[in-house]
Amino acid sequence: MNKVGNTKPSTVRKQQRNAPVQIRRRYISAPLSPNLKTQYGARTMPVIEDDTVTITKGDRKLTEGKVLRVNTKSSRVYVEGVTRTRLDGSTVQIPIRAENVMITKLNLDDDWRKKILERKGFKAKEE
Repeated sequence: MNKVGNTKPSTVRKQQRNAPVQIRRRYISAPLSPNLKTQYGARTMPVIEDDTVTITKGDRKLTEGKVLRVNTKSSRVYVEGVTRTRLDGSTVQIPIRAENVMITKLNLDDDWRKKILERKGFKAKEE
């Protein structure tokens, strides 16, 4: 019987770590909220700055905020209002995995994002 793809976890991790930028961008996809799923007909979208997201896992669960920064190298998202205070008194942003957030409002300023939604079968509504 022929296998499809690679099933060895260490090899898959190595491929993701050494992937080029255009493929690594796909790893920062997050699921859409149920309202957005029915509106646009897509299940997931890559997270970009100025998207509004809700955290779905961890101790910051159900926290909502805007995305301040996306780190493609480490596949992490930084959300507004999700901070931690260090022992010296300074506050730092907490990095969150993209799969642990849900997009509740899309930033449709980019034309390529509208084209992605159109390609998936639904016309993006102009806001």
